[in-house]
Amino acid sequence: MTPLQGFSPDSEAPTPGVLIDCDNFIPYLTGMEGAPSAQTPSGVPVLAGACAGAVVATKLDGSRRTIAGTTSRLYELSAGTWTDVSAATYTGGSDSRWSFAQFGDDTIAANKTDTIQRSSSGAFAAIAGAPKAEVVFSVGSFIMALNVNDGAEKADGWHCCASFDVTDWTEAVATQCNSGRLVSSPGPLTAGLRLGEYAVAYKSRSLYLGQYVGSPAVWDWLLVPGGDAGCVGKEAIVDIDGAHFFVGTDNFWVFEGSKPIPVGDAQVRQWFFDNSDASNLYKTKCYYDKQQNRVWIFYPSNGSSTCDSTLVFHLKNKQWGRANRTIEAVVSYISAGLTYDTWSTAGATYDTLPDISYDSSYWISGSFSMAFFNTSHQLQTLTGNAETSSFTTGDAGDDYLVTLLKEIRLRFAADGSPTSASVETYHKFVSGDGYESGVSGNMNRGKFDVLRAANWHRAVVTFSGPVKVTGINPMIEEAGMR
Repeated sequence: MTPLQGFSPDSEAPTPGVLIDCDNFIPYLTGMEGAPSAQTPSGVPVLAGACAGAVVATKLDGSRRTIAGTTSRLYELSAGTWTDVSAATYTGGSDSRWSFAQFGDDTIAANKTDTIQRSSSGAFAAIAGAPKAEVVFSVGSFIMALNVNDGAEKADGWHCCASFDVTDWTEAVATQCNSGRLVSSPGPLTAGLRLGEYAVAYKSRSLYLGQYVGSPAVWDWLLVPGGDAGCVGKEAIVDIDGAHFFVGTDNFWVFEGSKPIPVGDAQVRQWFFDNSDASNLYKTKCYYDKQQNRVWIFYPSNGSSTCDSTLVFHLKNKQWGRANRTIEAVVSYISAGLTYDTWSTAGATYDTLPDISYDSSYWISGSFSMAFFNTSHQLQTLTGNAETSSFTTGDAGDDYLVTLLKEIRLRFAADGSPTSASVETYHKFVSGDGYESGVSGNMNRGKFDVLRAANWHRAVVTFSGPVKVTGINPMIEEAGMR
C-alpha cells in the first residue's frame, strides 16, 4: 500500500502517492481527511458589514472579548448581539484592515487611517498622542506599532509605547518610548509579530529582528539574511508556537529566529503563484489550528480580489491539501458550549442537532475553534463533519508497457471509512497527450473494480461524509509492449 503524499502538483505526476489535485481534502498526522464543514454557532448574529478583522482577546483574569471591525465601526459580541464599541465613525477605506493586540486588560486596535484605539471594557477611544499604524502587536512591556504616521508618513517606521503604559506615546528616555525607521532594505513594513522576547518586522522582501536593549535606543534591529524572504501582508503570517509561518512573494516560509526556511518547494510553490492573484496577494490570511497542527492559508485566486481559495499545510508531516472557502476574516472563536438548559438552542431533538462529531470542540465550553466570517458577514466555525471531498491521483504506468488497471484499493484509518465513494478513471497511451475518460464506479468493500488497458492511468476519487485515507494501491498488470 502506497502512503498518500498529499497535494503536490509541483511534483512529477508519476511519483507514488502524490495527489495532483484535491478538493476539501486536507492532511492530518498519518494521512489525508475530509475537511470540516462550516457551522453557524448559536447566539451569533450577522455583523453589520463586511468584516475587516476580528480578534478574541483574553484579559488578565481569563475573561475574553470577541471584537470585530468593519471599515467604519468596531463591534463587541455580547449576549448574542454585536454591540457598537466605536469611538467614532472611522475613516478606513474599502481596503483598510484592523490589526489587534492585547496588553494586560487593554485591547489595542489600529487601521492606519485613524489614531490607535484602546479599550479595557466597553467603547474604544483614541489614544492621545499615539500614531496611526498599519500593524500593532505586544512584545515584552510594549505595544509595537509598524508602518506608522505620527504626523508624517513613515511606511518603514516603528514606534513603541512607553514601557508598561499603552497610553503614553511621547518619546522620552525615561519612559523608553521611542521610534525609528528600518531602511536597510527598500519598501514599507507589511507585517509584524512577537517571537519570544524579540520583535520581528517584515517587508515584502526582507525581515528585521528587533531586540530590546533598553535606553536610549530601546530596540536594536538586525536585517536578517535570507534573500528575498518577506511577508506579503499583515494577515499573511501566524505564530506557530515558537516560530512564524508566513507567505512571501516567492515562497512559503518558517522563521524561528535565525534564518527563514522555505517550506513549499517541489510541492505547491509554483502551483500557488500560478494560481493566485499577484496584485491582491497582500490580502492573504493565515490561521494556525494548534490542535491539528495545521496552517490554513486563505488567498485570492487568479482574477479574484477576495480570499476565495485555501491551502492547508500540516506542520508535522509537511504535506498539503486544499479546502476552498470564500472568507472576509478568520479568527479563533470561543465556544459557549451547551448545557441541559441551552441544549434546545442547538436542536430541539437529537435528529435536528447539527451534523457535528460528538468529539468536536463545538460542544465544549471555552474551547477554541477555527472560525471565519463568510461573505454574508456571518461568523461560522469549521467544526462540522466533512461533507463531500475528492482527490486526483498522479500517474501510474510506463512509457514502454501497456498495462491493465484492474482494481484501486484504499486504506482507511480506524473509523475513517466514508458514507460512500465513487471513482472516475482516465487513461492515455502517450505521456504527452491528454487523458481520456474511462471506467467509473462505486466503492465496494474498500476498493473500486475497474478494467482498462493503457500506458498511463489516473483516477479521481470522490467521497461523501467524513473520511480518513492513509494509502492507495492500484492493481496493475503488464498487458504487452507498445
